[in-house]
Amino acid sequence: MNHHGNTGRSAGAPVPLLYRMGRGAMRLALGFYFAHIERFHPERVPAAGPVLFTSNHPNSVTDAFVVGTSVPRKVHFVATVQLFRWAPIRWLLTRCGVIPINRAKDDPRAMRTVFDTFEACYEVLERGEAIGIFPEGVTHDDPQLKAVKTGAARMALELEHRHEGRLGLNIVPVGLTFSAKDRYRSTALVNFGDPVRVSDFLAGYPEKRHERIHELSHVIAERIQALILHLPRMENARIVAAVRNLYLDRLRSGQTPDQAADLLRVQAIAHAVEKVLEQEPARAVEFGRRLVHYEHMLARLRVTESEVAALGNRGRWMRQNALWLLTALLGAPVALYGWAHRLPPLAIIRWVSGKTAKQPADRTHISTTTLVVGALVFPLFYLALVSLVHVWFGWPVSLWYALSLVPAGLLAHYYYVRLARLFTGLRTGYLLLRAPGLAARLQARRDELISLIEQAHQNLKAQSPTETQTHTV
Repeated sequence: MNHHGNTGRSAGAPVPLLYRMGRGAMRLALGFYFAHIERFHPERVPAAGPVLFTSNHPNSVTDAFVVGTSVPRKVHFVATVQLFRWAPIRWLLTRCGVIPINRAKDDPRAMRTVFDTFEACYEVLERGEAIGIFPEGVTHDDPQLKAVKTGAARMALELEHRHEGRLGLNIVPVGLTFSAKDRYRSTALVNFGDPVRVSDFLAGYPEKRHERIHELSHVIAERIQALILHLPRMENARIVAAVRNLYLDRLRSGQTPDQAADLLRVQAIAHAVEKVLEQEPARAVEFGRRLVHYEHMLARLRVTESEVAALGNRGRWMRQNALWLLTALLGAPVALYGWAHRLPPLAIIRWVSGKTAKQPADRTHISTTTLVVGALVFPLFYLALVSLVHVWFGWPVSLWYALSLVPAGLLAHYYYVRLARLFTGLRTGYLLLRAPGLAARLQARRDELISLIEQAHQNLKAQSPTETQTHTV
């Protein structure tokens, strides 16, 4: 596993200044929203020559932000023509290389047809540059990969055929995984796959165009699927969701030192569970029975998975809660100061998120709305406050006030997280005092489930180490 690929500037076409500035600003914005963005195998991206990035699409426009800021090359993304309605946004998107596409559900009088979009992409690729597309065609909140449409393969094969296989076009699959995409300061993982050389699929293309397109589309789908958090078929979704919760709850609370590595571990665990469900139904039934018993105990005690995890080490629990209590007492003034400046812009962002969500359970646009609206609302709100302080108190009070706003806001967020953990810890302590024997049995049930899962994972590795390795890249 290589976490540190070639991150230097591309040896291909020069990156325009406006694009570099925009990419730098977006990296800063992503750095505020996500606690960590882990990039795996960026060295697989060709430094020069035409490249077509194909990625899953779980997080709306944020997916393009994450992919575009993860490579040193300029990436031209294909986006719905609806984003080009407002002239200033259209000007900015055009300068940043975004190519509009008029989908079937868009306005039929829009500025480009699909044919025009393909031709625009061909021009970019023929210059030796990069295009980024999401072949699922739509962003979604389903953890499984949607059906990959044939547009990416059709575009790649047609262009390579025009150049008689000498263009050198590569398709680089990208897998995006988010530990909790709707939560501030969560973790994102960007996993780059090995390039797929399009010319390798050209044999007999004019006569077998349909077959070659579907063959390449199938390869693209398989490569993307292997790079994201793998989930099995829907009939096994409940068991796998419970398995993921046993591990991912630690990621969401930030309790592990290497969250990206844990995300990849969950990928391997989910794959092992799927294999057990398929190959050993008797073991799957037994695991399901114990899981139901465990979940009933959780419901009866009204506790969460993270609270049960804390029951395993009482000494550590006492030290952590003592530290968090001290932090709560000392950090209260700074936290109140920070939250007083964060709540008004946050209220605006949440209001906009609620208005733009397609449905109450839709989480695909939350991070995008937060990033875009926050990039406007927070600076304007802070600027207004600093201006008022400058009018009332003058220089240098306004300077020190301005410098305090961002650090105080971040400290306020972490104070809130620590305070939530403190309340969780106190609740766990109450559980220990009220029913220590029952708490011990609950912990034993949890350890038993995890042991069964990891045993299945180890058995799978022993049976097929090569295959398992492909799911733990």
